[in-house]
Amino acid sequence: MPAHPGDRSRSHVRLRLSAAALAASAVAALVQPAQAQATGTPPPHPDSALQKQLNDLVRTAGGPPGVIAVLRRDDRTAVYRAGVGDTETGRPPRATDHMRIASVAKAFSGAVALRLVDRGKLRLDDTIGELLPSQPTAWHQVTLRQLLNHTSGLPDFSTAPAFVEILQEDPRHHFDSRRLLDFVADQDLHFPPGSRYEYSNSDNIAVALMAEAVTGERYERLLDKLVYRPLDLRRTSLPQGFRMPRPYLHGYDVTPPDPPEDISEVLSASGVWASGGIVSTPSDLNTFIGAWSGGPGFLSKKTRGEQRTFITGAASEPAGPGVNAGGLAIFRYATRCGTVYGHTGNFPGYTQFAAGTADGKRALTFSINTQTSKTIKPELLAKVRAIQEDFVCALLRRR
Repeated sequence: MPAHPGDRSRSHVRLRLSAAALAASAVAALVQPAQAQATGTPPPHPDSALQKQLNDLVRTAGGPPGVIAVLRRDDRTAVYRAGVGDTETGRPPRATDHMRIASVAKAFSGAVALRLVDRGKLRLDDTIGELLPSQPTAWHQVTLRQLLNHTSGLPDFSTAPAFVEILQEDPRHHFDSRRLLDFVADQDLHFPPGSRYEYSNSDNIAVALMAEAVTGERYERLLDKLVYRPLDLRRTSLPQGFRMPRPYLHGYDVTPPDPPEDISEVLSASGVWASGGIVSTPSDLNTFIGAWSGGPGFLSKKTRGEQRTFITGAASEPAGPGVNAGGLAIFRYATRCGTVYGHTGNFPGYTQFAAGTADGKRALTFSINTQTSKTIKPELLAKVRAIQEDFVCALLRRR
């Protein structure tokens, strides 16, 4: 491995931002978990079966060096892990390790926006033209609702040639996060607002800018006031640079036969900001997703109903377990064992799944320290989704 994760970043790392493959279609087929053989012996204890799946996952060619899942059922929490969180030291992943949560950060910008809706500061029908008049005139009719459910038609800044060129020259480039939409300001909408679903990182940049416009406060401050402090998230932050808070779950590029390459600090978070820049821990993320999926008091009943107005077939990126449908900064995952609500994400070195039950009493976070999506190692994603579904089944299982 190189002495420093940035030494080979320009030539070796394939700049696979969580935004790099943003088409809305889900992975076509799931790999179903193996069924217990009818040998006359009782099946293994469910917890042992889950642990075995994680052990097998980290042994998969091209798979993650490590995996950690936090499963909370009411006041009981179980942590499952396999492999390593740092290949140099060999230490296992920990629930208090910082990690890049990738597009799960979109749930946080959604939380800021909907809590402002509950406070009467924002309306779901507010438009870009009303709150962000300096943005292109062609975008002015797009509403907050359409941004949150990815039906805005906004072109994705992270695929703009000028943006990609900057990253290729300097992956640690410090962007002005509030000017990221400038990279696509010369483009028209991809389709009439509200006419179809298309996942775009630009949507959540605009959401954060709207929140700033109506409050006069910086988005980072709003995160702290409306999300971190109410939920006591003490290890969650939105950095601007490439450094990770210590300790952290190291993220890797895994391309056999080469050894895993540490790319945890290759990219600056300023280039994804409200669409994917948040750093959290498995423990903090579990707390958040429980509140966001259905925790009492986090949203009003009316706003919760708006949040859960779903678009059939709208998949998160990458797709989560089961059948996906998209709401306002949240996705519904209908599995063979029941339904959970949450978000997924992928970023160089990390793939995330976080979901909870409709009442918020049960929550699951599932984190691996390599990237996968429908275009990056799709076979690995299928395997991960199958394991995630088994964890959802464990989450929903009656005692």
